[in-house]
Amino acid sequence: MTTGQAEVKGKLSELKLDPGTRKKMGKFSIPKLGFLLLCCLAALTEATYVKYKDPKQPLGVRIKDLMRRMTLAEKIGQMTQIERTVATPDAMKNYFIGSVLSGGGSVPAQKATPETWIEMVNTMQKASLSTRLGIPMIYGIDAVHGHNNVYKATIFPHNIGILTLSRGLVKQLHSKLELQESHMFLLHASRDPRWGRCYESYSEDHKIVQMMTEIITGLQGGLPVHSKKGVPFVAGKNKVAACAKHYVGDGGTTKGINENNTVISWNGLLSIHMPAYFNSIAKGVATIMTSYSSWNGEKMHANHDLVTDFLKNKLKFRGFVISDWQGLDRITSPPHANYSYSVEAGVGAGIDMVMVPYNFTEFIDDLTYQVKNNIIPMSRIDDAVKRILRVKFVMGLFENPMADNSLVNQLGSQEHRELAREAVRKSLVLLKNGESADKPLLPLPKKATKILVAGTHADNLGYQCGGWTITWQGLGGNDLTTGTTILQAVKNTVDSSTQVVYSENPDAGFVKSGEFSYAIVVVGEPPYAETYGDSLNLTISEPGPKTIYNICGSVKCVVVVISGRPVVVQPFVSSIDALVAAWLPGTEGQGVADVVFGDYGFTGKLARTWFKTVDQLPMNVGDPHYDPLFPFGFGLTTKPTHQN
Repeated sequence: MTTGQAEVKGKLSELKLDPGTRKKMGKFSIPKLGFLLLCCLAALTEATYVKYKDPKQPLGVRIKDLMRRMTLAEKIGQMTQIERTVATPDAMKNYFIGSVLSGGGSVPAQKATPETWIEMVNTMQKASLSTRLGIPMIYGIDAVHGHNNVYKATIFPHNIGILTLSRGLVKQLHSKLELQESHMFLLHASRDPRWGRCYESYSEDHKIVQMMTEIITGLQGGLPVHSKKGVPFVAGKNKVAACAKHYVGDGGTTKGINENNTVISWNGLLSIHMPAYFNSIAKGVATIMTSYSSWNGEKMHANHDLVTDFLKNKLKFRGFVISDWQGLDRITSPPHANYSYSVEAGVGAGIDMVMVPYNFTEFIDDLTYQVKNNIIPMSRIDDAVKRILRVKFVMGLFENPMADNSLVNQLGSQEHRELAREAVRKSLVLLKNGESADKPLLPLPKKATKILVAGTHADNLGYQCGGWTITWQGLGGNDLTTGTTILQAVKNTVDSSTQVVYSENPDAGFVKSGEFSYAIVVVGEPPYAETYGDSLNLTISEPGPKTIYNICGSVKCVVVVISGRPVVVQPFVSSIDALVAAWLPGTEGQGVADVVFGDYGFTGKLARTWFKTVDQLPMNVGDPHYDPLFPFGFGLTTKPTHQN
């Protein structure tokens, strides 16, 4: 018997055949049996091979092959994004859910470890993969300035302070966000600091916002040469899908009121609010989120002209469009007043994935009914699903659907903290430095007899980080995550012989009798996010102004303002010796001390106009009534002193 015949006989012996079948097969010779077995194995292989699971197949072939196999229920499931708290394995399997997200502050456990996050996501993913077609889900998170829901993650400066970073550092910064999920970032030109999302914006100037789309390359990877315009690209499993938001005009609402109406001409919309989306699409951005706001009275979530006709057809965007949180509900006023209409209007406008996020069966039932009754055409569903699958395929989710522990040691790593610290140094803007250029106060000497550190924000990591940190609205105090407060940074930096006295809100008598060499006063805004941050007065929170008056009238002082936007400082400027805009620097407060004490020079410039009074608002560079306290692009500089 030959080796081949023995192999065939061995294969046959592995088959569990009844005696009758064995007797019949005994009539065949070994060569004939081998031929039959090989034919059976070939047929079995052919039957189990599916094109959409083959990464060697072209993208279009994979999408087409998968879609022809999908039922209406499976397609609508892909269009559904739900919150992690309702994403049970049964929900994932029974409704074919396409995406899950963590809302702001939504975590698997308080101070959850990376391993806990991975286990949670993988439990959901296993449920998705167990469905008939095994389509992986995509997990989304608002990583606004780092992986900010995750305990001990590096928290980078908020976007308002990122203007002065080089493009290379911007790309590097956003490649170090410690993510394994899809990431959302804001592309609006914020035209009014009264808006509660001002700090999430890069600038009032659309050219700067356009420049900052370089973050897409950091998040997703660089586009291959000769890539087709508008087609999303993600370079491997260590990159993430980016989401540009909020389309379009949310930074231009009346009086800066969140989710309000942006009144502007078509040409104005194109020239101020749209340009960054041109750049994003050219860089292969994977997803775009629609805005709660309206344009000249029409809700963006229901705007077919801008979502389908312009974004998809004119600009050739080939990723998917996602709603905001309960975005369909808010098409009506009050929200959810006529949900069936909202589903028809939102999906009909061109929204591909709906962030439900809780009552997903209502959305699925309404959309299913409307498709079956020809209210929404099947072609609209197919367009949405095709786009969602395209992103999942280019992300490599079908090949690498599971999160793993390979990057766990990068969370909060020293390398990332040093990068964030560098970003802090370069984000600081020096607005005043002494009575004149000949008599600067900064940089401060490290060696002094006794110095005072004061203010509500000097020893408060939560205030330093701002909103979108561990929770949606942010937190006060020092227990929210790991980092360095400005007070601790000062202590780390000064000479060992320098006595550092900390008093949050000292009275004038204490200051006058203290014989301090100088004082560092750190004040600003409390944490906030979105509508909760809308403000018509833009004042430094109490007792900040009182602290400034008590200290700066008696001793040389530098005031460091921690805020998500320009705030009212004109009444204090004359009594302040030096003034620094530190924005919301994040966890690495050491970067502030690095510059204040001269290890590095001040280089930052204002990305937005600093007003004199709120009565001037809105006021942006180029306006006829432009009369700022500190103009757009302003920022004094210093040189490093290299003190011992």
